[in-house]
Order: sequence, then structure tokens, then C-alpha cells
Amino acid sequence: MQLRSEIQIASMIKAMKDVVIPAVDGDNRLAVEQAQLVVGMLSLMAHQLPLQFRFDRDELQRLLAYTQGLTELCSADRALGEAVRQLAGCRAAGAAALERCAGDPAQLNAAIRELRQAAGALVSAAADSSDEAAYRQVESAVLELSKEQLLRDRSLVLPQGWEPDPTAVPPIETLLDAGTG
Repeated sequence: MQLRSEIQIASMIKAMKDVVIPAVDGDNRLAVEQAQLVVGMLSLMAHQLPLQFRFDRDELQRLLAYTQGLTELCSADRALGEAVRQLAGCRAAGAAALERCAGDPAQLNAAIRELRQAAGALVSAAADSSDEAAYRQVESAVLELSKEQLLRDRSLVLPQGWEPDPTAVPPIETLLDAGTG
């Protein structure tokens, strides 16, 4: 079970190319065409996915500049006062959202990897330590995080249909940010 979209997409492309397309009846041109279209779209998604956040952030920046210009053009017209005020409110909300989205997902993923590696090194060092009580506390912390992470992972892939009792796993939306509240 892979959670990262880039790995999932690469696996689907490989399965389509190595298994599905060769199994499609070559005389069924529509089926061959559609299978190749799926590979093409998955390849496009693999290319676009890492850029999507930056693309959206760029669009928001451009819309903020554009709407600032509109506001300046229309603010003198009293008949447009309410529309200008509504636009100003939306601009303020958009600017705040842009400010909150200053980081890049690649930086987030790199920080996660680095933190996992450093935590793993500390856990390994604790295992080699002579302080048995401290190691038991570290072990307990590792197991608690693993329990939380496994539940989140299972919830994230719930739509794939692997859970024997899907009702036993809470929706991912209820688990996200639950540890930061």
C-alpha cells in the first residue's frame, strides 16, 4: 500500500504498460486507444502533480494583483461600491490564504524525511543506552505514534476497499490535524 501519489501513479503506469495493454486485444482499436490514453493522462498527472501547488499559488498571486487593479479602476464609481467592498473582502481573505501557503510541499516532505531520520537515529541510540527505563519510555512513544500513523494511513486509503470493516476506520478528515488541536 503506497500513500504517496507519485509512487501510486508510477505503479499504475507500469501496470498499464506491462500487464493491461499487452492483454488488450490488438484488433480492438478503441480499447487499445483508451488504454494508451489512460497511460498518457497518468503520465501528465505525474508531471503536473509536483507543480500543482505552485501553479495554484501563482494563480492566486496573479488574481490578487488583477483584482487590486480592478479595485483601483472601479473604486471611484459609487454605483459599484458594494461590489468593490465584496471584492476587497475576498482579496483580504485571498492574501491571508496566500501568506499561510508560503511554504512549498517539497520543503514539507523534506522536513518530514529529515525528522523521521533524526528520530530514528535517536531511537536507535536509546536502544543502545544503558538506561532501560528511558528506553521503555521511548519505545512507548514510538508505539503510540505508530498507532496514530497506521490509523491515518488506513483512513487515507479507505476508498481502495481493503478494510474488512470500513466503519471501524474514521474518515481521514476527522483525523487530519487532530494532533495539533
